Amino acid sequence: MSLKVEFDEPKCVAAGQCVMVAPDLFDQRDEDGVAIVLDDSPSPDQYDEAREAAAVCPAAAIRLVEG
Repeated sequence: MSLKVEFDEPKCVAAGQCVMVAPDLFDQRDEDGVAIVLDDSPSPDQYDEAREAAAVCPAAAIRLVEG
């Protein structure tokens, strides 16, 4: 199984929840706080973090595709 992180940047409200729960996968731009994906293909040991980040995103800007 693999996991792919898809991020809809225009939906992002710069809340930073994803960065707090998955700092190895997400960061925020300094100029506007919008999230950026650091790793769109996390390793299996990061799947739980990726799932939590998607769950806590207030804008539903993170989508996970499992394959």
